[in-house]
Amino acid sequence: MAPDSRTPEKRATARAAVPQGAPEDDGFDIGAVERAIDADLGGEAGPQKVRAAAVARLKDALAEGRARIEAMLAKDPRAARRAARAQALLIDRVVETAFRVASLRLHPLPNPTDGERLALLAVGGYGRGELAPQSDVDLLFLIPYKLTPWAESVIESMLYILWDLHLKVGHASRTVRECLRLGRDDYTIRTALLENRYLAGDGALAKELDDRLWSELFEGTASDFIEAKLRERARRHTRQGGQRYMVEPNVKEGKGGLRDLQTLFWIAKYVSRANTIEDLAATGMFREGELKSFLAAEDFLLAVRTQLHLIAGRPSDQLTFDMQVEVAARLGYEDSGGRRAVEHFMQDYFRHATTVGDLTRILLTGLEARHVKAAPDMLSMFRRRRKVPDGYEIVHNRLNVADPAAFLEDKLNMLRIFEVGLRQALLLHPDAMRLVSDNLQLIDNEMRAAPEANRIFLDLLLKHGNPERALRRMNELGVLSAFLPEFAPVVAMMQFNMYHSYTVDEHTIQCISHLARIEKGELVEELPIASRILKSGLNRRVLYVALLLHDIGKGRPEDHSVLGAMIARKVCPRLGLRKSECETVEWLVRYHLLMSDMAQKRDISDPRTVRDFAKAVKTTERLDLLTVLTVCDIRGVGPDTWNNWKAQLLRALYREAWNALEGDTTGVNRETLESEAKRALRKALEGWPQAAVRSEIARHYSPYWQGMPAEAHVVFAALLKDIADDELRIDMKLDPDRDATRVCFALSDHPGIFARLAGALALVGANVVDARTYTTKDGYATAIFWIQDAEEGPYEADRLPRLRAMIDRTLKGEVKPAEAFGQRDKLKKRERAFQVPTSITFDNDGSDIYTIVEVDTRDRPGLLYDLARTLSEANVRISSAVIATYGEQVVDSFYVKDSFGLKLHGEGRRQSLEKRLREAISAGAERARRS
Repeated sequence: MAPDSRTPEKRATARAAVPQGAPEDDGFDIGAVERAIDADLGGEAGPQKVRAAAVARLKDALAEGRARIEAMLAKDPRAARRAARAQALLIDRVVETAFRVASLRLHPLPNPTDGERLALLAVGGYGRGELAPQSDVDLLFLIPYKLTPWAESVIESMLYILWDLHLKVGHASRTVRECLRLGRDDYTIRTALLENRYLAGDGALAKELDDRLWSELFEGTASDFIEAKLRERARRHTRQGGQRYMVEPNVKEGKGGLRDLQTLFWIAKYVSRANTIEDLAATGMFREGELKSFLAAEDFLLAVRTQLHLIAGRPSDQLTFDMQVEVAARLGYEDSGGRRAVEHFMQDYFRHATTVGDLTRILLTGLEARHVKAAPDMLSMFRRRRKVPDGYEIVHNRLNVADPAAFLEDKLNMLRIFEVGLRQALLLHPDAMRLVSDNLQLIDNEMRAAPEANRIFLDLLLKHGNPERALRRMNELGVLSAFLPEFAPVVAMMQFNMYHSYTVDEHTIQCISHLARIEKGELVEELPIASRILKSGLNRRVLYVALLLHDIGKGRPEDHSVLGAMIARKVCPRLGLRKSECETVEWLVRYHLLMSDMAQKRDISDPRTVRDFAKAVKTTERLDLLTVLTVCDIRGVGPDTWNNWKAQLLRALYREAWNALEGDTTGVNRETLESEAKRALRKALEGWPQAAVRSEIARHYSPYWQGMPAEAHVVFAALLKDIADDELRIDMKLDPDRDATRVCFALSDHPGIFARLAGALALVGANVVDARTYTTKDGYATAIFWIQDAEEGPYEADRLPRLRAMIDRTLKGEVKPAEAFGQRDKLKKRERAFQVPTSITFDNDGSDIYTIVEVDTRDRPGLLYDLARTLSEANVRISSAVIATYGEQVVDSFYVKDSFGLKLHGEGRRQSLEKRLREAISAGAERARRS
C-alpha cells in the first residue's frame, strides 16, 4: 500500500469509531489485508489490477467475518444485538479499507488543498452501529465546498469496490451547508444525519458537521422534529394495517416493531443528546425497569429480524406464516401445552409489541410535561375545565392520580380509575399507568371477590358506552389478567391460522367493540336483525360477559368451547351474576359456534337443519342472544371476514328457527315447502300455456322444490324449456344479497356431473360456496352453484365468458380437470406451514332423507373436485354441497344418497368411502406440494 501522506493528527482520527457493544477483536486486521493486497500486486500496478486485488481480498475477509457472525448466532440465536454490532464493525473495516485503497493507492494526493478534504460518515441505521445481515450500507461523503475531481474519483472508485463486493450501498456527496439545508426541509434526511458516525478521512470536517447540526439545526427544533416523526409513524402504521396484533406483522415497520423503538431513541437523542439506549435512564425519560423492557423488546425484535434475513438471504422484514415457523425453530421454541412452538413464539412477539406501545406513551407524555411536545388537544385550554373526583387530576388533558399513596390505600382504585376515565372521556396519564402496572399485586383474591369490584368491572362493560377502550388499556397494563386470572393465558395468544386476523385477547375486545357499536345504532343497515334484537331489549349483562369469555378456553388441548363453559361456570358467580344468568352465559360459551356452524356447514333449506337447531336453542331468548353473539364473533375475526353471504345464511337460519320456536312449523315442513314453491312458480309462469306449466311442475321430484330458492325454479323452467338432449344451458347472475355469483346449469344427467361442473369452476379460479344438483324425472340435471372470486366477492362479470367456455370444454372432454390441476393445484409458500388434520364424519340423523358426509381438511384449489369425483366413482349421488372456508381450513358437507336413493347405512360402506376420500385428499395434497 502506498504510504499514508496525512498528518499524524489526521491519521489518528482516521479509524472508524467502534460501534457500541461491538466485540473488540473482530478478526479483521486492516493492516494484514492491505499488506496482502500489496503482496498480490507485487509492486506498481494499474487501477484495474489494484481494484481487482482489493475486491478479492475484501471478499474473502467479508466472507470470513460473516461466517463468524453466523456461527455466533447458530450457537446463541438471541445474541442479535452483539451480531448486529459485529456486522456493523465488519462493514466498517471493509468500507475503511476500500476508502484507503481509493484515496491512497488509486488516487494518491500528496499535498491536498483545503478544498480537497474528504470525510466518510455512516448514517441511518448503519450510523447507529447496528446492521442486520442484509441491511443497506448508508454512507455520506462530506466535502468542504464543491466536489473536486479528486474527491469525485475517490468516491467513484470506492463505490465500485463496494458494489463489486455486492454490498447494497446508499450514498450521498454533500457539503456541510448542503446537509444543513436539506436537513431543514426533509425530516428523513435530518433523522439520518442525527445518527451520523465518523468512519474515515478528515475528522475535523466530520466534527464541524456534528457541531453545526446541533447548534444550527437541532437546537430549539425538538417539538417540530417530534411532531414530524409521530406523523411519519402514524402513516407507517396505516400502511402496515394500523394494528399491533396483525397475524403477519412487519418486524421493522409494523406497529410495535423496531422502527417504533428507533423512533423513541431518535426523539430522546434529539431532545437530550443521548448517545446510547442506556443513556435514556440518566435523562429521566425512562425508569430502570422501563429501560430493561426497552432493551428486552429490542433484543427480541433484533433477533427475529436477523433470523428473517438469514433465512431469506435478502432483506426481509415481513413475518409471514412460513417464516414464523422457521424463526420459532431457530430461536429454540418447542411445542408444549397443546400449542405449537410457533404460537408460543408469536405470543412473545405480541407481548413485546405491546411493551413498545407502553414505552411510546410514557416517553411522549414525559416530553409533554417538559413542554417539548405539544399536548394532544391544544384547544382544551380554551374549554371549560372538567371536574374529576377527589384524588384525581387532569394533566395535559389526561387523567392522573393526585396522591399516589392515598390512591394505593384502596385496592378498588385499581379498577375505579378506568371507570373515572370513561366517565370523563379522558385517556390515562402514563404516570397513572405506571402506578397501576407497578402495583398489580393489590388485585388479590379478596379484591376479586369483592361485590363492589365486580360492580365496577361490569359497569365498565355495560354503562359507559366505550368498553373497548377500558378493556384494551386494562389488558395492556395487566389489570384484566390480574382481576380475571382465567383470561391471562389468552393474552397476546396467536392462533396460527389464516382465518383469525388478531390475537385471542384482541379478537375478544374487537367482538365487544362491535357489540357496543350495534347498541349505539351504528350498524342498523348492515346488521338489521342484530340491531333490532338489541333495541327490543335483552339481558345485556349475559351478552357482554358471554362475549368476554367465549374464547377464554383457547390454547389448550381440550375443546375450547367445553373448557370455556367450565371456566364461565366458575367466573360468572364471582362477577355477581344471578344463577339463571350464569347458566345462560355457560350455555352461550359452550355453544357459541353452534349457529355459525349450522348456517355455514349445513343446508338451511333442509327442514331438519332448522328443527335440530331450534331444538338445541330451546328458547327465543337464547336464540336472540346467540344470534348477536355469533354476529359479533364473526365480525371480530378480521376486517374482511363478514360478508353478505354469511349475513344471508344467519338471517335465514334465525328467521326459520324463530318461527319454529314460536310454534309456526310451516317453514320446516317439507310438504308445505313443496306446495308453496309450486304455487309461486305457477304465478311466475302466468304467461305460459297451462300444459307447459303442468309439464314443468310434474318433471321434478320433491327435494327439488324443497332445496332450491323460488327464483331458481323460474330460471330452471326457462332453461329446461325445449332443451335438446345434447344441449348445455347456463344462466349466470350476480346475487348481491349473498356477495356471490349464481350459476345455473341445465343439461342431460350422467354420472359424475357434479364433479365435472365443480372441476370446471375451479379451473377458472372460482370458489364454490354452495351448490345443489337435482335430476328431473325425464333425465335432465338441474345444478345451481354460488361462486365467489379469490377476494370472497361476486365473480367478475368480464370473466364469465371465459367461465362459460371452460365449462363447455370440460363437459365435452376437451379439458380433463384431473390433469389440469397438476399445474394449477398448488399452495403458496407462505401457506405451506399450516397443519390441518383431516376429519371425515357421516351423519344419518342431520337430514331426513340424506346422509351428510362432512369433510374437514386443508383447503386447496381442486379439493371440491377431488372429493366430488371420489364420491361419484363410489356410486354416491350428491344432492347438495355446502362449503365453509376458514382461512386454510375448509369444511365441505355433502348431502348424498346411494345409487338406490337410500342413506349410507352400512358401516363397511362408510369405512370404505372414508378410506377413498382420505386417499384422494392425500394424493391432491402431494400434487399441490410438487407443483
